[in-house]
Amino acid sequence: MTLRVLVADDQALVRAGFRGIVAATPGFEVVGEAGTGAEAVEQARRHVPDVVLMDVRMPEMDGIEATRQITRSATTSGVRVLILTTFDLDEYVYSALRAGASGFLLKSISPAELLTAIQVIAAGDSLRPPAAPAAQPAAGVLDAITAREREVLALVASGLSNTEIARRLDISPATTKTHVGHLLTKLNARDRVHLVILAYQAGLAAPTP
Repeated sequence: MTLRVLVADDQALVRAGFRGIVAATPGFEVVGEAGTGAEAVEQARRHVPDVVLMDVRMPEMDGIEATRQITRSATTSGVRVLILTTFDLDEYVYSALRAGASGFLLKSISPAELLTAIQVIAAGDSLRPPAAPAAQPAAGVLDAITAREREVLALVASGLSNTEIARRLDISPATTKTHVGHLLTKLNARDRVHLVILAYQAGLAAPTP
């Protein structure tokens, strides 16, 4: 299956670089480009790509608002947004994740990492943030969950899949899936990306192996 990608960045050279990497790789296709957030929304509605590579800071409409409009529109709700930024994990990235982005990467990544990230996002998974800022613990946010669910949440925030979490905690994948489902319900989270945000806001660290 060919993955259809939209590239949104206000710098023409950056767009050209990402376009060249994606278009030159079998199994990938660039279906459009955008230099502003408004253009990104319009192009996403026109082409309905699998993944949008979205810059955070763009004129007319920033990448956060563009992400919000794309992910909340009935026409493009299935489009996955991957935030690419020159900044390390900061308030802009958290805002983008809350707006519906499926993950983010720094623009300093290698071409191979970029292509892998697109595949991961298109498959419906989320990407682990490369670093965490000094979190402001959210008081009481985890009061409703059990000790085991805390462990699972911390490992979700570390980027582990259900299979990896099951192996790490010596439980079955089915049990892991149940724990994740309980976390989504108890924390009123829409997906795994939202769980990652909540874990970092709560200052939750992954358990030691």
